[in-house]
Amino acid sequence: MVPEGLALDGAGLPARYCFDDVVVDTGAHTLTRGGQPCAVEPKAFAVLLLLLRHAGEMVGKEDLLDAVWGHRHVTPGVLTRSIAQLRAALGDDAHSPRFIHTHHALGYRFIGELLEPADGAVGEAATEPPPADTDADTDADADADAGVATPPHAAPPPRPDALPRPAPTPGDAPAGAAPRSRRRVLAWIGTAGALVLAAVLLTHGLSDPRPLVGEASVAVMPFRSLSTDRRDRYFAEGLAVEMHGALAGVPGLKVAALVPGPADGDGAEPLDPHEMGERLGVANVLDASVRRDGERIRISARLTDTRSGFILWSQTYDRQGADIFSTQAEIANKVVQALMGVLPPDAPALARRLHPTSQLSAYEPYLKGLQVLQGTASIEQLGEAVAHFEQALRQDPGFARAQAGICRARIRAFELGRDAGVYARAQAACLQAARLDPALGEVSLAMGDLHRARNELDAARESYTQALQDVSLRPAAYIGLGRIEGEQGHDALALDYFDRARQLRPGDAVVYREIGYQHYLDDRMAEAIESYRVATTLEPDDAGLWSSLGGLYLADGRRGEAESAFERSLAIKPVFGALSNLGTLRYEQGDYPRAAELYARAAAMNPGDYRPVGNTADALAASPGSAGTARTTYARAAEMAERYVSIKSGDAEAMAWLAWYRANLDEPAAARDWLEKARKAGTSQAEVAFLSAQVHARLGETDLALGALADARALDVAETRIQASPVLKRLSGGAEVASQGGS
Repeated sequence: MVPEGLALDGAGLPARYCFDDVVVDTGAHTLTRGGQPCAVEPKAFAVLLLLLRHAGEMVGKEDLLDAVWGHRHVTPGVLTRSIAQLRAALGDDAHSPRFIHTHHALGYRFIGELLEPADGAVGEAATEPPPADTDADTDADADADAGVATPPHAAPPPRPDALPRPAPTPGDAPAGAAPRSRRRVLAWIGTAGALVLAAVLLTHGLSDPRPLVGEASVAVMPFRSLSTDRRDRYFAEGLAVEMHGALAGVPGLKVAALVPGPADGDGAEPLDPHEMGERLGVANVLDASVRRDGERIRISARLTDTRSGFILWSQTYDRQGADIFSTQAEIANKVVQALMGVLPPDAPALARRLHPTSQLSAYEPYLKGLQVLQGTASIEQLGEAVAHFEQALRQDPGFARAQAGICRARIRAFELGRDAGVYARAQAACLQAARLDPALGEVSLAMGDLHRARNELDAARESYTQALQDVSLRPAAYIGLGRIEGEQGHDALALDYFDRARQLRPGDAVVYREIGYQHYLDDRMAEAIESYRVATTLEPDDAGLWSSLGGLYLADGRRGEAESAFERSLAIKPVFGALSNLGTLRYEQGDYPRAAELYARAAAMNPGDYRPVGNTADALAASPGSAGTARTTYARAAEMAERYVSIKSGDAEAMAWLAWYRANLDEPAAARDWLEKARKAGTSQAEVAFLSAQVHARLGETDLALGALADARALDVAETRIQASPVLKRLSGGAEVASQGGS
């Protein structure tokens, strides 16, 4: 439905809009600038007409999508592309806009001065146009779209789960992207979904304005476990996740992001329904408690009106465990009937969603694995998730959602650990899931992850777009689409996708980690640090997030804050990223033996990852008497990195590291070849510039080293990192470059 006031029928529109040297003819659907016709697509032209019709007013993104594309569930990039196309046609610069102002995450506003159209306005504009700004840059939106028009180059692989890399670099990417500009700081950014109370965001002033309450709308609170065994919490929370996904697929019913309910334990106070309704923009809240006693399960569910506080419906089910699926379907039907006045339009489909397997013995381990995927997870935890899903499949070999879970967990482990061997196992799991049920939304999501990890971007987009059809999977699909764009350097479009996910999961630490990592890739360190700080506020016990935050601090030259974050991470749990990042800190402090020890420990925790191996080689090369061991270690790192790049073919950072390893193995031709490939990839520019300086210095190419070092400084590589590199610290001004190993 087109929102009131936004129409495309032309009623009430003037024949022409004139501003600056631009004439927009509404009847002929033409746009001229300086008397010259400018070609824009029909959708972009329609967007421009709506902005002109409401000149001076912000027009929301959702309203534009509704009015021009007919519904809101198109990919948000279509609007971003249209705005970029309009900016290019109008010669507008979004950093200093004259015509179209962007309200980030909200919408757009036409800010130009409209002129009274005179007779023959088009001709007059052609005869005496004001000077056009031929040097106008495109803004973030336009840059993104300019990139979209070009063939995608392969971008970094894993994503937030490892951020900055060891010693001079923040390295790992989140589950699916590689670090962009600093060096070794392996700030690991887990990639799952954490359930966090929206109040946290409100407290920090980071949430959107409160949405309007809709009638047929509901928030599903995580079900509380009342079982004596606190380990049963996964079961209650898993039931809530499944209920949320099922209700989210009911046409006409608005379902808010899943948020946490009261904590387990005696005396826990329920959340205030009125407060939750205001925060989440829903008219109703569904909550439940679950108690398991042997083979029996008791579920007490209630549906509450958030405005009056009245309980609209409540019921207690005391059933055998095998009846859990029918019980869930019955609760869902009651909720839909209470809110919409009718039974679900497709009650059998709703029941099927809540009955994914015929075996309760398969469902329980599936919920355990799902719980891991819903939150940030380390490589070790992802292995546990795979074990749970495999247990489910032993009970029900046809359980497609469990098979898709194995695929996604292994892809995430590959992206975190960059172990080429893990990818082969992930691929086998994904293909088996597709054989079991190719139409399943979870399978489409898993295949999107698989294709993205392989840099098969068109196939990944197609799979994620298919996953968008399942409302409950949209946040994850938007994150996947955002990673694709981010890895290609389309920063504005990536952030737009991540913002879509944030709106659907407003208190999810994973989304903030993704946003932070994208800022990092775009060399916006202050914004990246702030986003990670929000993520650690939402998930204060996540060791990987603290390691990532420390990696960012280190890459920014803030060593004291970095060390505090690493210590916080290791106090929670020793993780690969924190050990590697702390090794980088010791390396920068000149404690090479301690750095080598920490890197070696990190490598032992993640034996398939080339990065800690290469970092160990750097520390050994800087230590007296270890040249022979360093060379052997460089050779191993190079072999591992080449296996990884054979899968993730466009990871600029990985190729730059390969160049560094080959330079230290006295293979100048191979080093230059990998460096050229890294530069052509076009991403991770600061990281590539820094490593280029090291490679050229190592090869004795002084002028090239000085030029690359100037580029690295221009891209804000921290001076502390440059001075920590034995091969670069003597490089200043026109001084001779020390041709020695290290860093």
